[in-house]
Amino acid sequence: METVIQQLKIVLSTSFATYIKAQNYHWNVTGPNFAQYHEFFGEYYTAVYESVDEYAEHIRTLDAFVPGSLSRFSELSKVEDELRIQTPDVMFKNLYEANEIMRKELNIARDLADDQKLRGIVNFLEERIDYHDKMHWMIRAFIVRVSSD
Repeated sequence: METVIQQLKIVLSTSFATYIKAQNYHWNVTGPNFAQYHEFFGEYYTAVYESVDEYAEHIRTLDAFVPGSLSRFSELSKVEDELRIQTPDVMFKNLYEANEIMRKELNIARDLADDQKLRGIVNFLEERIDYHDKMHWMIRAFIVRVSSD
């Protein structure tokens, strides 16, 4: 059970870091496609942020405490901070990488939860995997478009 709890903490922290990255891009994107990019980043960060509390609640159902500080999130996250203002093409490439990390960590968590027969957690994680799978092709479409502009 401890491995499931630890992996859920990693997923929570990685999700929070991904949310911050997308929020940063939403605030700072520029260029001729500003409105479209701004809207996409806004929808993405909102969806990711809304899942953060659910990860925490699933950790609590396992009778564990949830990390609740930026420093602890930073220690556990698999997504690095964005320290510079990037061009839109770099923003999409970086968000694509963060989304790929989310997919990987979610799949690890789902497999661990499945091994422990934690069906409710498995169902929740599969919903999140579906979301990030959808974002996989959507973000990739922006990368192809940005690269061909």
